Amino acid sequence: MALEQLSDVVQRCQALPNDSYTTEDYDVFTIAGRTCIEEGNSAQVLSIVLDEKNQVCCSKSMGWNLLPPLIQVLLKKEDKNLSHCLAVFNHLIKTCRPKELLIGLLEQLEQDDPEPIAESLHLLLNPLQKVLLCLGSRKASSLGMSLSSVLDQVAKLPLPHTKEQEEDDVFSLCRCCTDLTDFVRPFVHEARQNNLNSQNDNANKMAGDQDRGKEDELRTELLKFCMKTLSHPLLEVQLKDPDTLAVSPLRNFATEILNTLSAIGEPVPSLVFQPLLKRKQVPGFLEEEVRYPKESLACLAHLVFVHHLAADTFPTHKLGFDPCFDCGSSEVVECHFSFDVCVFTIIQELYEKSLVRVEDGSLPADLLEIKTFLQVPQVSTLPRLKVFQLSVDKFDTEAKYNFFQYMLKTSNHSGVEGYVIKNIKNQIDFALRSVFVSFCPQPGNSNTWFEGTDLLQYLDRSGHIPLFYRLTSTGIWTELYKIEDAFIKPLRVGVNMSRAHYERELHNTMETKRKESVLSVSVGDEKLPNMTSESQIQALHSALHTFDMIESVLVRIEELTEVKETH
Repeated sequence: MALEQLSDVVQRCQALPNDSYTTEDYDVFTIAGRTCIEEGNSAQVLSIVLDEKNQVCCSKSMGWNLLPPLIQVLLKKEDKNLSHCLAVFNHLIKTCRPKELLIGLLEQLEQDDPEPIAESLHLLLNPLQKVLLCLGSRKASSLGMSLSSVLDQVAKLPLPHTKEQEEDDVFSLCRCCTDLTDFVRPFVHEARQNNLNSQNDNANKMAGDQDRGKEDELRTELLKFCMKTLSHPLLEVQLKDPDTLAVSPLRNFATEILNTLSAIGEPVPSLVFQPLLKRKQVPGFLEEEVRYPKESLACLAHLVFVHHLAADTFPTHKLGFDPCFDCGSSEVVECHFSFDVCVFTIIQELYEKSLVRVEDGSLPADLLEIKTFLQVPQVSTLPRLKVFQLSVDKFDTEAKYNFFQYMLKTSNHSGVEGYVIKNIKNQIDFALRSVFVSFCPQPGNSNTWFEGTDLLQYLDRSGHIPLFYRLTSTGIWTELYKIEDAFIKPLRVGVNMSRAHYERELHNTMETKRKESVLSVSVGDEKLPNMTSESQIQALHSALHTFDMIESVLVRIEELTEVKETH
């Protein structure tokens, strides 16, 4: 029945101009043709569409309506008439009008489950490429629409997280990325040729404004494609190093994307080095954040500086470049370390990679005005203390001081606060070591930001707190581990350093007693009132006695702690 209906409508349309077919003609052809294919009569359908008399009706006008049932058979790969269906499909791709084919193919790309997504992309990308190439200079917008649809489908596929998953391609993402690379290759080649021609003065004079506009459209669509693939899947996937996985389809795909950028006139070094604000005024460019999304540039920097892709495109003197510190551009830093990025691990890796090359103590305090240098270490504290400590080591003393203040004000976690206090203690120890230990200034150790702390000035606060800990019988002992790390240990260090300072002052006073009757002594940055050497010695002995009392209370607290722990 369906085969008869198909034959009748085709014979009737043979005598009609192709612009006079009725809606009923289209409906009968579509329904009858679909039924024939589903019922296994694809050989007869092939005979009808190959008939020379039916080329206008079947191939150029109505044939594209048979794409859905044909594609369903081809995806299942089980039908005994598979070869006939494939022959019909290939014939329609060659003979139907590109505009209708484009719509039909894009409709069939839409899938929901990962397995049919991968299969439909593998089947349809090649014919879709052929259709687009037939559009000539009008293909740019259609290419952009096609790439957007394809990437929306790719985004539905799960990402491989292990070496084995990528090797076995359990989610078919690797296969799709390889197919996608093959799909865009001729368009990238065309854009490269256009870019080379545009650099030739003679070619520029010969080319019309309309032609150059179409060339820019193609370049723009390919740039959108590259930026979108950088944001997904490349931003979220964990690439494997060659030592881990010698042949990595995803790593190869990332390399192809970077090569595509260079081919269309967006060289990777330029994207990394130049502040984006300077590009806003280029005629015909989209707005900065649309054309160069922060997430995409973050991924780009990660691929370059962490995975070392596209290294051969960088000048030799730039191979050791740091995206944060050699560029001197806060716009690029903010872009590469955008906190809107969904995968913070990549940002941490790039941040850490940049810091490794920087000299310790060299980053000035004004860098803290860039949120990167506050927020990355802050978020990294608990899971990745290495990044936090690396940041501290690279800051100069003023930056360390401001950073510690910021962390103590904004952190609500006792572990983080304890780690910050430990760092503060280390900085005070380093700053005062030349005074309290070696008693001779060391070049480079001068540090006004962590000097000047005299425990005697804060005796009422620091001395009575441990006494309170000792006498109290409340539930404070359950929190003693926090108190010990955050207060008792730093206080003991402070007592030891202060005692060493005063013992040295006592030694100096006794040495000079024989030479002068009146002394002027400085403790910290403040001068003590002029007094006789005997009075000065007595005051220093009193200070040392105070430190002994504080230490005795600390020892008693430690003894009580041991008793509590044994019970």
